[in-house]
Amino acid sequence: MSIETTPSGAPDPEWEGLVADFVSSPDTTPVVKEAAPADLMGDAPLVPVWTKTPDGWKNRAWLVRLNSVRSFRKWLRRQGTRHGQPAQVYRGAARITVWVRGVEGAEVSKAKHEARRAHKEYRQAQWANGKRLMPGSVKDKLSRQMGAAAEESERAMNKYRKARKDARTLQTLRAAAAVTPIVAVEGAGLYAGGGPGGLLAAGLTLAGLALIGRRTNTGELWSDRDAKIGDGDRMTETMLNRVYQDAKVISSDDVLKMITPCTLTADGKAWQVVFNLPSGIPAKKALGARDGIANGFGVSAQQIHQVRGDREDRIHLRVSLKLPFSTKPAKGPLLEMERVNLWRPIWMGVNLRGEEVLTSWVERSGLFGGEPGSGKSAAANDLLLAAALDPTVRMYLADGKAGADITPFEPIATMFDTDGEPERLLEILEHIWTVEIPERRALAKEHGSRKLTEAMAAVDPRVCLAALLVDEWSSYGAAADRKTREEMERLLRLIVQQGRALGIITLAATQKPDSDSVPTGIRDILSIRWAMRCLTPQASDTILGQGYASAGHSAQDILKSQRGVGIYMDGEGAEPELVRGHYYDDDEVALLLDRAYALRKEAGTLPVGPIDQLRGVDSDGVILADLVALYADGPGLLPAARVLEGLTAAGHTVTADRLAVLVPRTDEERKRQEIDGSKVSVYPLAAVRRAVADRYKIAV
Repeated sequence: MSIETTPSGAPDPEWEGLVADFVSSPDTTPVVKEAAPADLMGDAPLVPVWTKTPDGWKNRAWLVRLNSVRSFRKWLRRQGTRHGQPAQVYRGAARITVWVRGVEGAEVSKAKHEARRAHKEYRQAQWANGKRLMPGSVKDKLSRQMGAAAEESERAMNKYRKARKDARTLQTLRAAAAVTPIVAVEGAGLYAGGGPGGLLAAGLTLAGLALIGRRTNTGELWSDRDAKIGDGDRMTETMLNRVYQDAKVISSDDVLKMITPCTLTADGKAWQVVFNLPSGIPAKKALGARDGIANGFGVSAQQIHQVRGDREDRIHLRVSLKLPFSTKPAKGPLLEMERVNLWRPIWMGVNLRGEEVLTSWVERSGLFGGEPGSGKSAAANDLLLAAALDPTVRMYLADGKAGADITPFEPIATMFDTDGEPERLLEILEHIWTVEIPERRALAKEHGSRKLTEAMAAVDPRVCLAALLVDEWSSYGAAADRKTREEMERLLRLIVQQGRALGIITLAATQKPDSDSVPTGIRDILSIRWAMRCLTPQASDTILGQGYASAGHSAQDILKSQRGVGIYMDGEGAEPELVRGHYYDDDEVALLLDRAYALRKEAGTLPVGPIDQLRGVDSDGVILADLVALYADGPGLLPAARVLEGLTAAGHTVTADRLAVLVPRTDEERKRQEIDGSKVSVYPLAAVRRAVADRYKIAV
């Protein structure tokens, strides 16, 4: 802002953007932030907005108490040094003593020396004049010399006495000048307050002596040249310049231009400031010097958060007072919500300022990556649980590591794979490509649009979102043959590219999304990135994009204790930021999914299972559905006679020949096998599944 070009009453978007960083709110909904009053001659805010709110006053009182304790501790640590109060008081007393003595002492010493010398010469002349055997003329000469020496000695002694008297007079006056204020203060204190007043007066006296002796004998003053935030010191402009000079970001002759003052955040958890770098120094240089800057502030690298501003020379700096995200995560917001509208932004986590990170997943896709145990599955749950609480969302879930992360979602998932089978993932992708996308494209054309929107969903219940999760794609690729792997890659790429506008949200999660784990053609079109803890800067760059690690955004710096914490980039041009995802334990996940199941049951959007689909096809489908139920107890192989008995008990009249037609078997499967001591004809469950898939394209 410039007072030459901008009227004082005109709004300044750049200024309001700067001031917005000084407002931290724990609320989960965005708030409108007012601009702070500006110093028109200095382009600096006078008072942050939050200081005028009730919470601001409360936090200020807490900060005053906290900083008072820190200052007292720091003062105690300083007492043992030459900058401590005892040393200052001693130097002050010594300097007053020297002043009282004054320079007259030298004149007195000089006069005393002259008197001693003259008296010595007089004694020598007297000794020489006392000799008896000498001519009369010599005797007279020596007598005259002795008389002159006596006169000179008398004059020197008089001069010495006068110098000593004058010195004592001046010293007495100076001593009176030095002692009178002390006596006056002590007397006034005792007279006005008795003992306590006397103690207060004594304290004032000592403070005065410390003020006089604040400089060391070599002329040094105590300052914040070595002050560090990690030692409890407050951030100052002097400290800021020193840190960036020591980190080799700027030279020793350069200074930073302060855009905002160094101030604490509203919650008192960090110092923050906005400044411009000197001309010719890009922001990238400062972003890449995080370790050196952290060293200068006396904190860990995780406590330093720098963001490039809207100009290449502008830096938004935040220094946390404690290691961020080292405490227990707060209660997830979904626990307080009855249902979610996934067409709107959802809560993905909390950033360093304690603000909720809201992300719209409509027409978006995401990539979550990090080493094992870094919290990828918990982060993915932020999207999956929100999607589950929207009863209109169809969910397609696949877990390549065959874990139990998506098992609780099975009752509400349209299609899923929890066994890490490439063929099953291929079925899911083929269904989305051949069924979901054509249906959605037809709906968009019916509404005269190229994409599906929330407005359409409000008037047409057929319009809805769909969420596709592929966890550990590399495991699927490693288990599949080349042809299957290439087909899965082709379908996933098409789904991400064309399904985006049709309401299909794709999320891929993997330990290291390199070209061997997630194909480059797919990885590059996933817009939202979340890099959890990585082992190398290169692994971090494969998630966020090339160059982010060198610019100060490296997931390698995330500590193992910071689970669920990652560098989050929403793909809308904003700088990546450190975000901790909301964590829901197993009991909370079960609670939310029970709520999601009830919502979908009430809305009639529970997915139709494969058995129900099979029963709805034709009479043969009903027979095959009941046949599948015979294997529910776990056996994968049943005698033909037992199969026929079970179907008869279910109300079906099926002969052995009819059963052989319904469930074709291979030559190997037709061989009799020994069961209970007898060799009998058998029907394996694999043959039944194959028959259903071949005839009805349904996986059971």
